[in-house]
Amino acid sequence: MEQVNKLEIENFDKEVLREYDIRGVVGNNINQNTAYTIGRTFAYTVIYRLKSNIIATGFDGRLTSPDLHKALCEGLKDSGAKVINIGMGPTPMTYFAHFHLKADAVIMVTGSHNPSEYNGFKMVLNKHSFYAEDIQSLQKLIDQNNLKLIEGEIVNQDIKKEYINRLLQNINLNKKIKIAWDIGNGAMGAVIKEITSNLNNSDNILINEEVDGNFPNHHPDPTVPKNMEQLVKVVKDKNCNIGLAFDGDGDRLGVVDNLGNLVWADQYMLLLCSEIANLYDNPKIIMDVKCSKVFFDEARKINCDPIMSKTGHSPIKEKMKKLNSPLSGEMSGHVCYADDFYGYDDAMYVALRLLRILCNQEKSLNELINVYPKTFSTPETRFDVDETKKFLIIDEIKERIKKSEGKIIDIDGIRVENDEGWFLMRASNTQNQLTCRAESTSQEGLQSLISTIESQLSLSGINYKFTI
Repeated sequence: MEQVNKLEIENFDKEVLREYDIRGVVGNNINQNTAYTIGRTFAYTVIYRLKSNIIATGFDGRLTSPDLHKALCEGLKDSGAKVINIGMGPTPMTYFAHFHLKADAVIMVTGSHNPSEYNGFKMVLNKHSFYAEDIQSLQKLIDQNNLKLIEGEIVNQDIKKEYINRLLQNINLNKKIKIAWDIGNGAMGAVIKEITSNLNNSDNILINEEVDGNFPNHHPDPTVPKNMEQLVKVVKDKNCNIGLAFDGDGDRLGVVDNLGNLVWADQYMLLLCSEIANLYDNPKIIMDVKCSKVFFDEARKINCDPIMSKTGHSPIKEKMKKLNSPLSGEMSGHVCYADDFYGYDDAMYVALRLLRILCNQEKSLNELINVYPKTFSTPETRFDVDETKKFLIIDEIKERIKKSEGKIIDIDGIRVENDEGWFLMRASNTQNQLTCRAESTSQEGLQSLISTIESQLSLSGINYKFTI
């Protein structure tokens, strides 16, 4: 690793210390000093809590990630850590390093699904998500001014082969399947060819496989329908059985069926549940508040115990441990397997499990999804608001809407279930955005729910119109 310029500890911009990670705009509120400071404070925390110092690191394919990663590693080393640099790859490979290398903690430099000017840091300590108050504690360490320089070391270790072997370990496809893969020019491109070339019974079409932090073909967020248009076309043109898409750092999965329809996470999760229900007795399956009511209803029918949770892969992973859940996820495509895996969100592993299930079925993916009740819904709709006002806006809406008819769920924003269906309004913990979603059994009911959302936003000074 090349030597970086002289770096210094500096205070964090309060906006970058998010709920699940540290994230911001490079050159604005994230820079190399930020990365160095994270290294110094996180290493101090690891060593103080565990009396041990092995920290694995990785980075995604964004243009700013290599320099931020170098600075991060310097900060970790200067607080006495033994840093194992696994290089560029998807976030789940860094999570895998935690187990494979028997590290005490890991840090991934990634901007995830954010626009290219963003970057950030995801952290895990002792196999537990490092989030919420833990993240805020890093600024407190700076304030205490007792971070001492202690010489550590940085070593490089390539674990791509071991990661790929683990992904494919128990995956056997029982019949021939044609798959279109959209890597989105994200970090999964570092391993995709090796994975697909070793996947039996598969005919693979790869698009946007080159890792390119400019994201020249489309933005790497598979929850946005526009970003899936290229994959939909390939599935249709090449007569594929399924299309699979990844976000920028490879921990979220998007799916397209054999007819080119988008299959949302709360739909394909039911297929994953059908396998899990045969392996466990009434397993607890955690899904976030953005998910369809159909998911919760149908999961119960197949002897699963679905539990609604606040949104966020970090709290969901912690709740999985507490409830001994073998499978959990959220609408954004973060899906976590503890069954025959480690309990974290690896979109490639989820894709492989889904392929295995599909190859054990006579029906097509479209036919399997169409057995579930038909609903009319908006996609997960996000729009920008002032970062400092997003939670205040939701609090205002909560107070007004609690007076309305219907079942109120306020574990994360506000979700209202009534005779027409349900809708959700919440503040994003990772971006300066509000997230809304609505679902009904009729087109008229959906329009009524959307009108309610738009009206509430207007009362809080936001003029937003849905397009469905």
